[in-house]
Amino acid sequence: MSTPAEYFRSLPPVSKFYGVTCLLTTTAYYLQLYSPWYIALSYEDVIERFQVWRLVTNFFFLGEFSFPFAIRLIMIANYGVSLERGPFDKRTTDFVWMLIFGAFSLLVLAVVPLLWTPFMGSSLVYMILYVWSREFSNVPINIYGVSLKPGILGFVAGHLYYFLTVLHPLAGGKYLLKTPLWVHKIVAFWGVGTQINSPVQRNPYAGVAFRGRGYRLNGNRSTNTDQQQQQPQTDSTTPQQPNEAGGVAFSGRSHRLDADN
Repeated sequence: MSTPAEYFRSLPPVSKFYGVTCLLTTTAYYLQLYSPWYIALSYEDVIERFQVWRLVTNFFFLGEFSFPFAIRLIMIANYGVSLERGPFDKRTTDFVWMLIFGAFSLLVLAVVPLLWTPFMGSSLVYMILYVWSREFSNVPINIYGVSLKPGILGFVAGHLYYFLTVLHPLAGGKYLLKTPLWVHKIVAFWGVGTQINSPVQRNPYAGVAFRGRGYRLNGNRSTNTDQQQQQPQTDSTTPQQPNEAGGVAFSGRSHRLDADN
């Protein structure tokens, strides 16, 4: 049986990042480090005060520490992880794009005043739940604790994604929701997960805090192993040229000070 630390390390990167970020956001609110209304979705503040971070931060607040909060966090750990390990296995970029598309769809729906909610993280979780239910249609699901408005918005966003990526192409239509190149670049720069047939190479320096030449305290430059391998090797069979100076720093004729020229 694995320990909690081993279980945490085994989680796929995207679901782990989203779940941990939501947990830290609520923890910071519990410690009174910020006001939740500073990260809530407000189009008035976005347009008039250029507080564009609200378009992103509102998705990371799942509410106060409570039973509904625990249920939503468990949904991420269950259904999000199951999607990453199943239909989105070796498709990390596609899974990130699914979440981005779902968040964008929810932001568009929130323009309608009747559908607006200050925090749409719960709707994004319900979108994950909907996509999982379509991918694992034969597995029974428990929707206990689903809030009405966030649940409906999440199901609409999830159905829109599933229709454009699965149902419409299966019906002979064109695949309209290909993962954009800029998403591939972001995930490649992040350097986590795996994406088959990715048009962008993974960042080889991801996770490296410092990289470069080092210097010893006595002022001598430390050589790199690769540079040492690239330097040409001296042929041991080549005879060494004798030192004609014989270790003398200066050579030439010498004169005594009292001698005649």
